Amino acid sequence: MERPSPFRVGDIEIYWLSGGDFRLDGGAMFGVVPKALWQKRYPVDGGNCIPMCNDPLLVRTPDNLIVIDTGLGNKLSEKQKRNLQVASSWDIPRQLEQLGVTREDVELVVLTHGDFDHAGGIEMFNSGGERELTFPRATHIFQEMEWQDISNPKGRAKATYLAENFDLLRHAGHYRLVAGNLELCPGIAVRHTGGHTRGHQLIQISSRGESAIHLGDLCPTHGHTNPLWVMAYDNFPLEAIEQKNDLLKQCARDNSWITFYHDPFIRAIRLNGDGRIVASRPAPMVKRRMAAEGCGLLPETIRVH
Repeated sequence: MERPSPFRVGDIEIYWLSGGDFRLDGGAMFGVVPKALWQKRYPVDGGNCIPMCNDPLLVRTPDNLIVIDTGLGNKLSEKQKRNLQVASSWDIPRQLEQLGVTREDVELVVLTHGDFDHAGGIEMFNSGGERELTFPRATHIFQEMEWQDISNPKGRAKATYLAENFDLLRHAGHYRLVAGNLELCPGIAVRHTGGHTRGHQLIQISSRGESAIHLGDLCPTHGHTNPLWVMAYDNFPLEAIEQKNDLLKQCARDNSWITFYHDPFIRAIRLNGDGRIVASRPAPMVKRRMAAEGCGLLPETIRVH
């Protein structure tokens, strides 16, 4: 199998791993934005669902190997898979082997937040059907207030902060809590944002004058680059709007790449000062084809800048 080519930010290499594809209600993903507007940017099927992926970033710096978020994992029940319309499976261990690394080589796992579609791959079923940590030697990074909410979920958080994603991690103690902003290693830093969840954080990637920002669920797809377009899933939407407005302006000023976790069509973009996409890294054709065909489209009808 052909080895994927890296996306480069200076001396840092970024690869997207297969964390599972699914479909979610487009109305929930775009909140109060009228469908007549958002469907011009993002394809939707006859059931009002949009295609999404959950693809972690493998980040290789000159000295460190880091994973950002962990995908759906392989612990979903058949009922959960049906409800989420899971179209492709979580396949991280095999992909790591394809890239010449092992699960044990990963030193840091950075969680933007604890929702099941980002944290589901912290723990996995092994070939014997037993649960184990996917990255057994890695330190997992959370914002302190996010970990508090994971440990004591309330309201609708109970349906997304699933205990089976964190039990082994908590027992092993392989996590580190951050309060605010911190450089984790040369070229990699986290910054608390809030907005989507109380303890949501972004990841800043910098090397040799180049930069990328992983905004997690503040900007889940290229269709969400309007600062006012936030999700019904955002727990603090006004905070999300304020944060996204400032961060997207910063990205335009700094000519930074914005990387995506949920977008099956575009992996990364650059914006200009007017908020328009001026450069992009498209997702692999096979992923674009699967997502587009689910909406009755050809991949060529999806505009990739």
